[in-house]
Amino acid sequence: MTEPLTYDALVAEFEAGSKPKAQWRIGAEHEKFGFAKADLRRPAYDGPAGIEAMLTGLTRFGWKPVEEGGKVIALEHAMASVSLEPGGQFELSGAPLDDIHQICDETGRHLEEVKTVADELGLGFLGVGFDPLWARSEIPIMPKGRYDIMRAYMPKRGSLGLDMMLRTCTIQANLDYADEADMVRKFRVSLALQPIATALFANSPFTEGKPNGFLSARANVWTDTDPDRTGMLDFVFRDGFGFQAYADYALDVPMYFVKRDGRYIDASGQSFRDFMEGKLPALPGERPTYKDWQDHLTTLFPEVRLKRYLEMRGADGGPWARICALPALWAGILYDDAALTAAWDLCKDWDIEDHERLRRDVTRLGLKAQVSGRSVQDVAKDMVTIARHGLRRRARFSGGLVDETGYLSEAEEIAESGVTPAERLLALYHGEWQGDLSRLYRDHAY
Repeated sequence: MTEPLTYDALVAEFEAGSKPKAQWRIGAEHEKFGFAKADLRRPAYDGPAGIEAMLTGLTRFGWKPVEEGGKVIALEHAMASVSLEPGGQFELSGAPLDDIHQICDETGRHLEEVKTVADELGLGFLGVGFDPLWARSEIPIMPKGRYDIMRAYMPKRGSLGLDMMLRTCTIQANLDYADEADMVRKFRVSLALQPIATALFANSPFTEGKPNGFLSARANVWTDTDPDRTGMLDFVFRDGFGFQAYADYALDVPMYFVKRDGRYIDASGQSFRDFMEGKLPALPGERPTYKDWQDHLTTLFPEVRLKRYLEMRGADGGPWARICALPALWAGILYDDAALTAAWDLCKDWDIEDHERLRRDVTRLGLKAQVSGRSVQDVAKDMVTIARHGLRRRARFSGGLVDETGYLSEAEEIAESGVTPAERLLALYHGEWQGDLSRLYRDHAY
């Protein structure tokens, strides 16, 4: 008989992520929208030119299919995976790698594979933060059990949760920590500066064919998705924060589901604390497994998320160069002690009201927002400079010649100009494109 899951075991999930600096790795994830080249519509799961056909086509490159209910819903290869978001957004969850050179190679290889299969099917893929054209009702739903539960629960907690599921795409970077104290330092710095990254990577100014008033509509969606599981986590900045405090937070976030025998059981709104005591209404008398805890942690969506590593979750989807730039930015800051100290100096005096206001302001104002008497552009320029110095000191070379600093070039140019990617798209929309958003798909697809 399996021993009941203890509170100490919950905390140990985070402690297990601690590793010496020599073993630190970097992971990158990115999502992208598929579209039919004939009419720009998002592809359904089924059909000769659907998402299932995309997944099946990628198996020629060594990807192994993962099924749920007899349908392929993901692919695995070594330590990487390709998975589906609720509206068919295609996600690469990359392997933990040594440096940004490897991440950019991995990303480029994946995008080439996707393009090879997509071209055969008459599909294309676009990297932006929010679907530019299609209403929620026009987006096909993927056949994954957890998404059915989430779709029913989301509208009970916020007005934009379904948009999050169906109409957003992000870039994410995952980084390691040495121990609890190192995790705390990195969590505080990256959480405080996450809205700065949101501004730098803002790339979602269109909704249903028109400008939406935001530079990052994706980031705005997270402000009204579910207050129980999103946001800036003010407790992270309080004295005493650590693995236990995050475990307590996670315990208090209502559940979505429990998975048993490959089937998702609806436990939406129910308490993991009750589950620990055998009092979960969805499974009376049953207690959670370690896997249940790991599954539950994936249903938390703060701007920075703790698992056995830290996930940076603040950036809009974008082109290949920005998929490489985001992990470069965070590795430069978080993997060099001097850079981490300098980055903390940028934000250490901000209070929780500053954090929350900044998170909201950058969705509309981007680099023109203000925080603690400074423009976000100025903070962003400092942040990129700090990252550049950190990467230079890391001294990870490709072919013995080129270090990782080159991957920051686009982020550096955005910060110096003060013009976000979203504002560049808006200028094209009002100028050269003359309001024709099909140009976005034609000119900016992978």
